[in-house]
Amino acid sequence: MDGTTSTHPNGLSHEPVEPNAVAVRLTAPSARGVARTLLLVAACAGLLYLLYLVRDVIRLVAIALFLAIALKPLVDTLSRGRVPRAVAILGLYLALALTIMGIGVVIVPAVAGEVKAFAHNAPTYLRDLRHNSTFRRYDDRYDITSKLQGDVRSLPSRVGGATRELGNVTVGAFRVIGELVTVLSIAFLLLLHGQRYAGMALDLTGRRRDRYQRLLAQIESAVSGYVLGNVVISVLAGIATWVVLTILGVHYALAFAIVVAFFDLIPLVGATLGAIVVSFGTLTVHFPVATIAWIVFIIVWQRFEDYVVQPLVYRRAVQVNPLVTIVAILAGAALLGVLGALLAIPVAAAIQIVLRDWWSARQGIDVAPGGAAAGGA
Repeated sequence: MDGTTSTHPNGLSHEPVEPNAVAVRLTAPSARGVARTLLLVAACAGLLYLLYLVRDVIRLVAIALFLAIALKPLVDTLSRGRVPRAVAILGLYLALALTIMGIGVVIVPAVAGEVKAFAHNAPTYLRDLRHNSTFRRYDDRYDITSKLQGDVRSLPSRVGGATRELGNVTVGAFRVIGELVTVLSIAFLLLLHGQRYAGMALDLTGRRRDRYQRLLAQIESAVSGYVLGNVVISVLAGIATWVVLTILGVHYALAFAIVVAFFDLIPLVGATLGAIVVSFGTLTVHFPVATIAWIVFIIVWQRFEDYVVQPLVYRRAVQVNPLVTIVAILAGAALLGVLGALLAIPVAAAIQIVLRDWWSARQGIDVAPGGAAAGGA
């Protein structure tokens, strides 16, 4: 026989055992190994708890890093001449602040005027609804008009009361302002000394410095492309809004178009938020036809933007697969809300760049031994 036969002490024989068979020996873990595993688990748990405690700080740093990468191309362009880099950064901050203030000066009077006009003309709108046979049938059954008229009569006072209630959000406003100042300060330092910080981090990688430097450059390019693509999408949304509102005859069409373009910077939900503001402007023009037309347009446009415009623009600007774009936005919004939706695409682009580089490096490692073996043969 090819194998040997083992014999039990009581004379009973067992199955043949192959000579080259590998024996598997089960041993109990040592006390040192158990202690090391427990310490590792405890260290990981402590690190996760520490990250949880400083999650707000991490959020602010992530926003500042994103802002710094997005503004870096503009700062580099402005500081190529004799302008000091710090002055270029402060000048860009000032330009952005003036732009936001200018948008506010254009938008606030338009929105306030339309809200005031709606509150004044609301009883007329309710009387117009009574001319519709379908609405009149349900109104006679459920007494809708009388209830709405009671609410409408108190609408002007409620608007004034809402204005007075703005004082109650002062604490929250100061908190937001404090976070904004923190983000701008961190972004300022990153824009001013970012190259030195990146160089210090890359020096720790040793022989792989060039590879990681290339990865950082690709990620920076992807984030800058994302910001540019987001601006392009917002401009397209603003132009489409201006055309539709002009056709409907809505007052302050340009101001409302700026509102939609501004909110549209937020992926996935931005167009809806802007549409809510613009709906007040449509209430004062050919009610309810203009409002219905606006709602239909914004629903169609948002679907078209989310599933056609955004994937196409981001595929060219960020080079992210359209399916990955949609999934990343949905996942980011589910995890971190608006902030997650805003950061989802650049994060997905960075992960894609890292995975592509890792796969290329792995293919190079796998091919080299084969080539060497072939050469030796």
